[in-house]
Amino acid sequence: MLRGVVTKSTGSWYKVRLENNSEWNCRITGKHKLFGWQLTNPVAVGDYVMVDQEGATEQGVIKQILPRKNYVVRQSPRQKHQLHLLAANIDQACIITTIVQPNLKQGFIDRFLLMTEPYNIPVIIVFNKSDLFEKEETETYNEMKDLYESIGYEVVKTSTLTEENFDYIKSLFKDKTTLITGQSGVGKSSLSMGLEPTLNLTTFEISDFSGKGQHTTTFAEMHHTSFNANIIDTPGIKTLSFNHLEPADIAHNFREIFLESANCKYANCMHMNEPGCAVKQAIELGKIHELRYQNYLQIIEEVEDQNYWERHKDY
Repeated sequence: MLRGVVTKSTGSWYKVRLENNSEWNCRITGKHKLFGWQLTNPVAVGDYVMVDQEGATEQGVIKQILPRKNYVVRQSPRQKHQLHLLAANIDQACIITTIVQPNLKQGFIDRFLLMTEPYNIPVIIVFNKSDLFEKEETETYNEMKDLYESIGYEVVKTSTLTEENFDYIKSLFKDKTTLITGQSGVGKSSLSMGLEPTLNLTTFEISDFSGKGQHTTTFAEMHHTSFNANIIDTPGIKTLSFNHLEPADIAHNFREIFLESANCKYANCMHMNEPGCAVKQAIELGKIHELRYQNYLQIIEEVEDQNYWERHKDY
């Protein structure tokens, strides 16, 4: 068997780059689970695998998925009882967002961070289209920058038109494997091609009617750049849900809420209406941002509602 890394997933076939830099199209046999959960894609871009050649052509069969140092997983948008692996074995993740065109969805940032926090994956938050910033947008950006840097995340603004901070972003990506993601329309593919002009990624303009982007990337794919970085480009994401999580998982992975929870009166405090809650006191003192707390409550409510209906669906 030969060792390689998965560089593209198309649903039924996987492109595997072997250690001699040749690439094979490979399929996989058998069923694979992740901690008991069914997976829509048992192999992710970034997975290290062992393959056997199949026939005389450059095709193979994935026989073994090697242990992952980390992974980023989301609830499948189509099958709510299944999980979808976005990527594996990454050094960091980069979420692309915007203040305008389309308007900022701050809740989406927090939902994405909930996917990376369990493995302590560093995250870079890039605000694209800075050429469109006027006074109000600049103030919003500065507020977001202060918020997320205060809890340990890298925040930078950029523009594919002005190439603001391109060199700095390249330095953050250099010698690392980075998952790049974001909602449709934020300019994720355009930014990737701006950083590495040799890439050939499909892009579309924002719809004037809806103000929303169109899905461009169909499958996740890893690209190696001239500045020695591996970039994993992923499909634009509309929404993120967490039916596979419990409320305690959410409480443990909002990092500033988790830190303050050590001072709560009750060990199982969920920071809602419990007496002696240090988290709510921290919010009143301005130590925890109100926006983060509101997003936390919304996700908790969604998960609790889903769990309730799952428990009572047979009644």
